[in-house]
Amino acid sequence: MTTGAPTPAYPARPRRSRLRTYLPLGIAVWLVLEIWLLTVVAGAASGFAVFLLLVAGFVLGSVVIKRAGRRAFRNLTETLQQQQSGVPPTSGGGEGNGLMMLGGLLLMIPGLISDALGLLLLIPPVQKALSRYAERAIDRKIREAAPGSVGDAFQQARIHRPDGKVVQGEVIREENPTTDPAPRPPLNR
Repeated sequence: MTTGAPTPAYPARPRRSRLRTYLPLGIAVWLVLEIWLLTVVAGAASGFAVFLLLVAGFVLGSVVIKRAGRRAFRNLTETLQQQQSGVPPTSGGGEGNGLMMLGGLLLMIPGLISDALGLLLLIPPVQKALSRYAERAIDRKIREAAPGSVGDAFQQARIHRPDGKVVQGEVIREENPTTDPAPRPPLNR
């Protein structure tokens, strides 16, 4: 059946984001640069020196990740203990753990550019500047977001009936469900 409206020759695809467009190209360029830099350093020094650099980066990265993980776990247990004792938790104890772990991961990835970026992320002023920038960017994205959040979606529970009607409601639980032993009749539709 035709409605009189012309059908497009091709279906309209949603536009790809810039990240999805350029991320594969960026990863390919990064890998080529890493391999090229490793060959240049191996030609200038020796292959064994490059191997030692890569092993040292892996070991240093694993130590950094382990230390940041222990610090994050310690901060978590302290916060939980403070909440159980009724003391409001103090903020600011767990700052920089995520960036330290990212720096350690970049150190563990073979390559000299990733090692340089990993070492840069271990410097405290760089961590603070990046965390402030990320916090501002997230705040801006939240302010620009459309009304209605994920929390609102969970608060507005809706039941879709087979006839298409939408019934809004909430669940009420009884304190003592064993006080009424008689079976209830089924609900009428």
